[in-house]
Amino acid sequence: MPRLLKGKEPADAMMKSIRRDVAALKARGIAPALGIIRVGDRADDIAYEKSAAKRCEAAGVAIRLYRLPVDAAQAALLDVIHGVNADAGIHGVLLFRPLPRQFDDAATRAALLPAKDIDGITDGSLAGVFTNTMVGFPPCTAIACVELLDHYGIDIAGKRIVVLGRSLVIGRPVAMLLMHRNATITICHTKTIDLPSVVKEADIVVVAIGKQESIGHECFREAQVVIDVGIHVKDDGKLCGDVKFAEVAPLVEAITPSPGGVGALTSAVLIRHVLNAARRHVPASHLTSV
Repeated sequence: MPRLLKGKEPADAMMKSIRRDVAALKARGIAPALGIIRVGDRADDIAYEKSAAKRCEAAGVAIRLYRLPVDAAQAALLDVIHGVNADAGIHGVLLFRPLPRQFDDAATRAALLPAKDIDGITDGSLAGVFTNTMVGFPPCTAIACVELLDHYGIDIAGKRIVVLGRSLVIGRPVAMLLMHRNATITICHTKTIDLPSVVKEADIVVVAIGKQESIGHECFREAQVVIDVGIHVKDDGKLCGDVKFAEVAPLVEAITPSPGGVGALTSAVLIRHVLNAARRHVPASHLTSV
């Protein structure tokens, strides 16, 4: 059996550190707060909202919810975004996407201040990821992939890593984060010729296709590490990833379960981003003691 790279252990360790630092900030009069903006009632958005709220409560981070109906107008959403931008008591903002079709996604993302964008959706935040200047914050799931590898002592520097998926949500940001750690990156997508042969060359494979159990044993070999970012609900109600776990797990050295892998760590990363956004309100001369 392969080594299972579960997210609970690193998430618990991260939350322990976060609770300590949140208490230190509160002692200085700064109470970290997360604003969540949700349009409509998508089941996956609601599930993530509940997970984030639970993590916030456990860490002592305040949470403010902004919920709009699925048929809300663009102007109403922009009003909410401008409001959280101006509210000094909200340090980080999570905006659920994709938005309903009537919204201009680009205009909506552009309205959010990168400094409060804790999930890397704005152009400013993404520019920071690509230039390694971290103007805002990288996408939480991309960071969770890297954190998971670090926690389990899997070297990144010098490794050949294939990222399956080229979206700005996961694929390209995680590729940049890994490249900043001196990995050699190949990004694969729907137009990649002979995908299995390319993936088999990798030491580490990050699968972020976004399609339920779409990648099988034909793409893998022994001694590989597989990070499956996908999370889907099957017809029987059970959760699964992008990888056909039962086929792939016996072949590889290590693999994330789904659920229980990357997703278990993502919400902890989200709370840490809120904490770090709040820390920016502390004078630089005081940071060493926070």
